[in-house]
Amino acid sequence: MNSRRLAQDYETLPATSEAMIRWSMVTRMSRRLARPRAAGRH
Repeated sequence: MNSRRLAQDYETLPATSEAMIRWSMVTRMSRRLARPRAAGRH
C-alpha cells in the first residue's frame, strides 16, 4: 500500500486530506505514464 496516509483519517482539515488524495493520484498516474509500453500496443 503506497498511500498509507489515506487508509485512516489523520488530517484535521478537509483541505489537507484533499491535498493528500490529489498527491497520491498524481504519483500513481505519473508511475503509470512512465511505464514502458509493450511492443504490440500502440
